[in-house]
Amino acid sequence: MQVFLGDPRRFGLAGCALTIGNFDGVHLGHQHMLQRLKEEAKARSLPTALLTFEPHPREFFTRSNPPARLSTLRDKCSFLRELGLLDYVFVFRFNQRFAGMSAEAFIQDVLVRDLKTRYLLIGDDFQFGAARKGNFDLLSACPDFVTEAMPSVLVQGERASSTLVRERLALGDLDAANALLGRCYQLSGKVMHGKKLGRTIGFPTINVHLPHLKPALQGVFVVEVETPFGRKGGVASLGLNPTVSTSSDYKLEAHLFDFSGDLYGQRVTVRFLKKLRDEERYDNLPALVAQIERDAASAHTYLTSLQREQA
Repeated sequence: MQVFLGDPRRFGLAGCALTIGNFDGVHLGHQHMLQRLKEEAKARSLPTALLTFEPHPREFFTRSNPPARLSTLRDKCSFLRELGLLDYVFVFRFNQRFAGMSAEAFIQDVLVRDLKTRYLLIGDDFQFGAARKGNFDLLSACPDFVTEAMPSVLVQGERASSTLVRERLALGDLDAANALLGRCYQLSGKVMHGKKLGRTIGFPTINVHLPHLKPALQGVFVVEVETPFGRKGGVASLGLNPTVSTSSDYKLEAHLFDFSGDLYGQRVTVRFLKKLRDEERYDNLPALVAQIERDAASAHTYLTSLQREQA
């Protein structure tokens, strides 16, 4: 799978079977759509392609209160690559010029001229162009490609969508979110230097950089962390850390069990296995330490039970 940023005409695409969308989280609905795209592309002897956007359009239009992002562009491309269903991913910069493009111009300039679309698969609620005036009927009227709409994918009786995943994560219902995703929810990022308070209270933590302003979930969690030294169990806090910080920046801090290596500058992946509790503010540091000890004990118990189930 090749990922391209910028003007796609310079890549000399001769034709493609295309789908369009943010694909935030790459949930089961997205996965079924890509499987359908692959089947049609094979029947038509075409490569498969995804047109996606950065930033998320809703982030562009609601900058003061953007929606929670499920996955970074890097993670999204990693999930897509693992599926093995796409040949190309085209990342278009969503800016004022792109937002103001008419639906007709989008069809002619992007789909026909730039991407040489021959087959187009869209979601059943897909709208596009300035003021979202573009729809299935407008696409179907274009003679340059065949347009089909993908019906909704139901998971446990509900329509799989990024919005529903966000809602389940916000509630701390990891089981429901994971059922929609088809995998454990995870975040990845580089380990950054922090205040190093944890090591002074007996619980050293890694501080994982969050590239987006608002995470999809908050609280204290049992986690597994993929590191250059292997997979490590631990307990993590994702939130504002109100006891020791007055900043409005969200932080992801994880204490790894049985680990003492140096991870600064390394990229790690944090998988959220179970929510233990919501974030709280404590009156003093000893009260916080006592709660961290209880959280760590709960996480140890859960991970031990999980290992027995998997044995």
